[in-house]
Amino acid sequence: MKKKWFWVLLGALVTAVAIWTAPNNQQQPVVAATKTYTFGTDVTYPPFEFANKHNVYVGIDIDLIRAIAKEEGFKVKVKELGFNTAVQSLEAGQIDGVIAGMNITPERKAKFAMSDAYYPSGIVFAGKSGSSIKNLQDLRGKRVAIKTGTAAADYANSVKNKYGFTTVTFDDSDNMYQDVTTGNSAACVDDKPVIQYAMATGVKLHIISKPAQTGGYGIALPKSQQHKLLVKINRGLKKLRANGKYDQIISKYVGNGSTKSQAKKNKVSQDTDNSFIGLLKSNWGTLMGGLGKTIELTFVGIVGATIIGIIIGLVGVIPNRWAQGIATVFIYIFRGLPLMVLALFIYTGIPSLIGTKIPAFVAGVITLTLNEGAYTAAFVKGGMQAVDIGQMEAARSLGLPWGKAMRRVIMPQGIRIMIPSFINQFIITLKDTSILSVLGLLELTQTGKIIIARNMEGFKIWTMVALIYLIIITVLTWISNWVQKRYQA
Repeated sequence: MKKKWFWVLLGALVTAVAIWTAPNNQQQPVVAATKTYTFGTDVTYPPFEFANKHNVYVGIDIDLIRAIAKEEGFKVKVKELGFNTAVQSLEAGQIDGVIAGMNITPERKAKFAMSDAYYPSGIVFAGKSGSSIKNLQDLRGKRVAIKTGTAAADYANSVKNKYGFTTVTFDDSDNMYQDVTTGNSAACVDDKPVIQYAMATGVKLHIISKPAQTGGYGIALPKSQQHKLLVKINRGLKKLRANGKYDQIISKYVGNGSTKSQAKKNKVSQDTDNSFIGLLKSNWGTLMGGLGKTIELTFVGIVGATIIGIIIGLVGVIPNRWAQGIATVFIYIFRGLPLMVLALFIYTGIPSLIGTKIPAFVAGVITLTLNEGAYTAAFVKGGMQAVDIGQMEAARSLGLPWGKAMRRVIMPQGIRIMIPSFINQFIITLKDTSILSVLGLLELTQTGKIIIARNMEGFKIWTMVALIYLIIITVLTWISNWVQKRYQA
C-alpha cells in the first residue's frame, strides 16, 4: 500500500512541475541559430588579403565580407587557403564561398554563382624598375612570370604567341614578383590594383602595359546558393555602398587608388627594423606559431604512420599470398603518389565524392599517415626479413607456432634493426609537412610566405625558416645516432 501511494504522489508531483513550467517555455521565443558561412581566400594578395605585423589577416576582401555579414545578419569564417586551393575547395563543397580578388569571367559565371562586382580590375604587365622592358613588344624571346589559376595567367597565355614570350608559373604573387626583381623573368602579369599596391610597398616594378580585360572582382558561390546567399551578399554590398562603409574600407587600404596614396597609407605599417635581427625579433612569435603547428602535424602524423606502417609491414611477412599482396599494393600506391597530389586528393577530391567536408588539419594528418605509413611499412617488412631465416627455422623446430616465433624471436631482433629508420622517418615527416601548406595550414613554411608578403624580405625570412628546420633536424639526427649506438652496443 505504501508503494502504491508513493507512485501516486510521485506522478502528481511530476505533473505539477510539468504544468508549472509549460507557460514559461511557451513565453520564451525560439531564437533561430545564426548561420555561419565559411569563405576561402588567398594567402598573400595585398591589399585584398594579407597578414599584418601581428599575424592577423586584414585587407579589403576580409573587411568587406565581414561587413556584408554584419549588415545581413549572418556570421562568417574566413579561411586563408591560397587562391587555387580555395577554388578547388569550393568545387568540392569544403567551403561556402571564395572572396580572393576573383575576376568575374564568363567561364567562372558558368561554373559558380558570382556576386555583383565589388572592385574594378584590369590586367597589366610589369617589369623590373630600371630595366629595358618598356612595352609588350620588348618581351619577345623572354620569360614572363604568372600566378597559377588566375585570369591574369589565362590572359598572358592567350597573348604569349603574339608577343613571343614564354611563361613560368608560381603559386603566389610574392614569388612571382621576386622572380622579376631578381632578373629571372623579364616581367610578370597581375591585376593592376595588386601590382600598384606591391609597388607602393617597395617592390621594384613598373607597369609596362595598359589594363586589359577590365572588369571587376566578385564573390564566388556554389550554384545552389545563387537564390539564397547570393541575394544576401548583393543586398549587403548595396547597403555598404549606400551608407558609406564601402568607401571607408577601400580608403583604409588604398587611399584614392593611386600608387602615391597607397604608399602613404602603408608607410606606417612597414617593419621599422628590416635587419636580420630586427626581423627575427618582430616575427619571432609568428614563426614559433608556425613551428608549433609543424611539430603538431609531425607528431600526430608519425604516430598514425607508425601504427599503419607496423600493421602493414607485419601483414607483408605473413606466409600468405593474399596478405603479402595487400601489403605490397598499399606500399606501392601510397609510396608512389606525390605527397601534394595525395593531399589535394584527400582535401578536395574525396569531399566532392562523399559530400562531407574534411578539415584541412585532418586531411593533412591522413596524408602523412598514408604516405609516411607506406615508407614505414616498407622498412618494417624489410627489417623482419633481414633477420636470418635460420632464426625462424630454429624457433619452429623447437615447436613454437609461427605467431609466437615472430613475437618472441624475430620481432625483437627486427626492432633493433629498424629503430634508426623510425627516427629517420620522423625527420622526413617533419620536412614533408612543408608541402601541406598547399592546404592552407599555417605551418612553418606557410608562415614564412605570409611574413614575406608583408615585408618583401624573402632572403632573410627564408634564411630564418631554413635555420629553424636545420636546428630541429640536427637535434633529431643526434637522437637517431645516440639510439643507434646504444642498441648496436
